[in-house]
Amino acid sequence: MSRLRVAIVGGSGYAGGELARLLLFHPEVELTQVASGSQAGHYLHSAHPNLRKLTTIRFCHPDDLTSCDILCLCLPHGASAKAIERYRGLAPRVIDLSADFRLRSAELYEHWYGEAHSEPGLLREAVYGLPELHRAELPEASFVSGTGCMATAAILGLVPLYRAGVVNRNIPLVVDAKVGSSAAGAMPGASSHHPDRSGAVRSFQPTGHRHTAELLQELGRVSGVDGELEQSMAFSATSVELVRGVLVTAHAFVNEAPYSDANEAAASSSAHASERNKPLDERALWRIYRAAYQHEPFIRLVKERSGVYRYPEPKILAGSNYCDIGFEYDPEQRRVVVMAALDNLMKGAAGNAVQALNSMCGWDETLGLTFPGLHPV
Repeated sequence: MSRLRVAIVGGSGYAGGELARLLLFHPEVELTQVASGSQAGHYLHSAHPNLRKLTTIRFCHPDDLTSCDILCLCLPHGASAKAIERYRGLAPRVIDLSADFRLRSAELYEHWYGEAHSEPGLLREAVYGLPELHRAELPEASFVSGTGCMATAAILGLVPLYRAGVVNRNIPLVVDAKVGSSAAGAMPGASSHHPDRSGAVRSFQPTGHRHTAELLQELGRVSGVDGELEQSMAFSATSVELVRGVLVTAHAFVNEAPYSDANEAAASSSAHASERNKPLDERALWRIYRAAYQHEPFIRLVKERSGVYRYPEPKILAGSNYCDIGFEYDPEQRRVVVMAALDNLMKGAAGNAVQALNSMCGWDETLGLTFPGLHPV
């Protein structure tokens, strides 16, 4: 049986290069073309030296793209939306890694991106490409969006609490995200100049970060809200001296009412009745997170009693598609501190796109994504 023909647009950037690396080793995929306006005619390894001797593919110009089975867009913000009809004409299924189609609401997009969306009619059609939340929609999807790297970590870390209904939405949710330099993209700038970037721990967007919109959308969805989450959210982003990696630390304040275990509440015997309503504690949190993620191939709960790596650590996730999640409960403040780590170019971009592609095609979601990361690095 022939392999699926996949092409990439915008393949000279970091996410495009990472996607090319993954697809070259995918057992069910043939990477047919990689397009780049600036690199057309050059071998892939001219932009991605790690691919030396692994492929003879040369970058083509975007105008020279031919038809394929799935087209992946790794373009700068705004570029996908401007040419989306042309790109959708080249393939029956499109995965867009940019932020152009992540939000379902044109109003939410305009509020957070400061401009009207150029293709508002397509926002409802695109499936938010996070398999852990949208797995049921992906097999039938013809148009799938990417996810923000910091948003992915925060959403995956917080979803179990919102789904269980334990978060007090009258108190603001506080989310602090620390991210490596590759999240800014391959184009150099003043903030990436080595003397200014090296050793930096720099707050670059303490308020108003666009990834907030994805949290409002996806946490609202799992909370049963029709639209965005009705809760104040304080999201801050900080650059740290990593190349790859995101570490989110979120502070969610929980309700004073007892925690109701959904599994125990479903039990009908009187022996279980007294156990249905319990105060929220560490054991209850373990039940919530295990129930949410025990069958997820790329989610690991990391909460050890001791050791350097007792909490999630992005350093050991470089090159992997895992999202590691941990938590601590502060009973005095009724606060759950959630920590979530991932590689921004993998689970935060290209790896997540391949996982979504696998889900779209009905394949094992781990195909082409089993690399565990390195230690030490």
